[in-house]
Amino acid sequence: MYEQSLFKKITPIKLTTISRLNRTKKWVYGHDKEHDVIVISKTGQIGEIYEIQNLKIALPKQPSSIDNFGNKWKVADYPKELKNIKSVFEWRDYPDTFKEKWEGYIDEEFKRREEGYWFVNKGVNTYITGTHYMYLQWSKIDVGPPEFREANRLFFIFWEACKADNRCYGMSYLKNRRSGFSFMASGETVNLATITGDGRFGILSKSGADAKKMFTDKVVPISLNYPFFFKPIQDGMDRPKTELAYRIPASRLTRKSIQSKDKTEVLEGLDTTIDWKNTGDNAYDGEKLQLLVHDESAKWLRPDNILNNWRVTKTCLRLGSRIIGKCMMGSTSNALDKGGENYKKLYYNSDVTKRNLNGQTRSGLYSLFIPMEWNYEGFIDEYGHPVFDTPKGGVLSPQGDPIDIGVIEHWNNEVDGLKGDQDALNELYRQFPRTEEHAFRDETKSSIFNLAKIYEQIDYNSDLRFSNVLTKGSFSWENGIKGSKVVFNPNNSGRFIVSWIPNSNLQNRQIIKNGIKYPGNEHMGAFGCDSYDISGTTDGQGSKGALHGLTKFSMEDAPPNSFFLQYIARPQTAEMFFEDVLMACVFYGMPLLAENNKPRLLYYFKRMGYRGYSINRPDKLWNKLSSTEKEIGGIPNSSEDIKQAHAAAIESYIQKYVGLKEDGDYGDMYFNETLNDWSRFDISNRTKFDATISSGLAIMACNKNMYHPSAEIQRQKLNLTIARYTNGGSTSQIIK
Repeated sequence: MYEQSLFKKITPIKLTTISRLNRTKKWVYGHDKEHDVIVISKTGQIGEIYEIQNLKIALPKQPSSIDNFGNKWKVADYPKELKNIKSVFEWRDYPDTFKEKWEGYIDEEFKRREEGYWFVNKGVNTYITGTHYMYLQWSKIDVGPPEFREANRLFFIFWEACKADNRCYGMSYLKNRRSGFSFMASGETVNLATITGDGRFGILSKSGADAKKMFTDKVVPISLNYPFFFKPIQDGMDRPKTELAYRIPASRLTRKSIQSKDKTEVLEGLDTTIDWKNTGDNAYDGEKLQLLVHDESAKWLRPDNILNNWRVTKTCLRLGSRIIGKCMMGSTSNALDKGGENYKKLYYNSDVTKRNLNGQTRSGLYSLFIPMEWNYEGFIDEYGHPVFDTPKGGVLSPQGDPIDIGVIEHWNNEVDGLKGDQDALNELYRQFPRTEEHAFRDETKSSIFNLAKIYEQIDYNSDLRFSNVLTKGSFSWENGIKGSKVVFNPNNSGRFIVSWIPNSNLQNRQIIKNGIKYPGNEHMGAFGCDSYDISGTTDGQGSKGALHGLTKFSMEDAPPNSFFLQYIARPQTAEMFFEDVLMACVFYGMPLLAENNKPRLLYYFKRMGYRGYSINRPDKLWNKLSSTEKEIGGIPNSSEDIKQAHAAAIESYIQKYVGLKEDGDYGDMYFNETLNDWSRFDISNRTKFDATISSGLAIMACNKNMYHPSAEIQRQKLNLTIARYTNGGSTSQIIK
């Protein structure tokens, strides 16, 4: 049974508080700081609160009367009497009795456009935003009127929250192919442009030709399809190629018009334009935009760079600190070296759970990912709901065709059929992703490791995402006394992720030799660490500290050859990181192999009395170590031999213990962040891959005997020279 995780209904505010403020209509559209929710209601009242990708969104309160036209969405017929009216000028010529008859209908359409719309869908009272209503009711796409889809309803609710939140520059939408983003973005462009005065609306895509096509094939037809009461005065051609202008057309002056004494009617227009630009880092530089549509933003090829362009266009959406415009960005992802890597950075920089002191994400955008199973063509029922599981019968598509298989089963069948062709499989994942990891899959030829096995393991781990394989937590000294025992505390804000905790009799095992503390479980496993020495960096970012724990094969009660701990973080100070690493080593009773070119961690171990926990470099004998290496241990990362040995260690581990193994079972390497780091690893530029460095050192630490050199044995040469003597005279003499 499929369990969806795209959104959930939550109750972060007391119902009595909601009721009290609803009575006086005190809820204000926008970010409510007191309750930390985004209110998208424009009626002063709220109802259900959704959490979509960690963003809390308060919907309007349900009205007492809700439309029910056949228990599902249906495009309302446009009255014939109004359909023949092409412009507001023709409307003015109609008699007042005619206008009075239809004023109520027109006012209701404007209200739905502003506040949204409620209807009964499959027995459930369902809310759609005003933008979504305009898209469904008044937009025309390539197949006619758009279908109602639950996935699009959640998309538009999230987008409305982005518009309402004055801290937000818009959305970064990671999507699957054929999800309708281009049409939805075009619909929103026309919707906003036709109610905005003195506005500028822009379109960018992976190429100028694509941006132009979106403009001519989507934006312009949607504008033409609007009813007269939503359509402003338009200048120029009905179907322009470069700019759609809602303004007063210039009148041609003639001798007759100059000499005429009739009073000329003064017309008012919006003076708003929609246009597109060629793709480039500086597109729209210096302009002020109300909306920027970024289509196919994960497919910008060199030399164009979506990150550089966003740094430029972001300034087009603000005046000082005030955000005056929004960006609607969406795309499927190309392979990482074909634009996907830059978009991936932008997407993860848009995480709403990671904000600066101004309340903004690093990019200013809010990221949204809707898994493919929500919006896959052919698996949407007549009510617009995705058919996740294979139905028992009676489920129809909007076209009336029966749906006899669930989208999850169908997708799994496709995956199984492509397992022999990893590049084709990765392309399927990118086009129709079920997870963010799928969306950012890379090509197998770009990795020095076996990507097929890495991705097999990632897929296996994804199926376990609702199980309790991994636990987040933190370590602390017992009773706060440093140098005592260490305890593990599960909590969601912890920096450690663990898959195995040793039994109590194995925890904090320690051996003391000549007054020096040594780990008591060295025979069970070891840690590898990629450390850092400086707490702060000039850019406020810097590489993260990484720690990985790996078991060996032993007779103890522990999973063999298994990564059991992952730590990838950069605490506020380097000392906090050092303390975290030390506590993990003490708790598990295992030694540490760390790079000694960043020696502060190892000096910290020595100062705290734990020099015995630091492994000496395994590729040299004790008498060949430098004085510093003897003092603190560790291994340098500058040697080409060490780099090659490090990469070979990871390669060997992947081949034996990752993905589908020879015995038919899957590996128990459950840390997808590390697996993804392995998949991107570049041996010529290792500094960005903290998890790979750390995990590789753990593998080397557990197999240090492989790198142990043989001592040279000094032997005296045997003298095998045969003596020769003279045979003359009475006494022989040796010939020298």
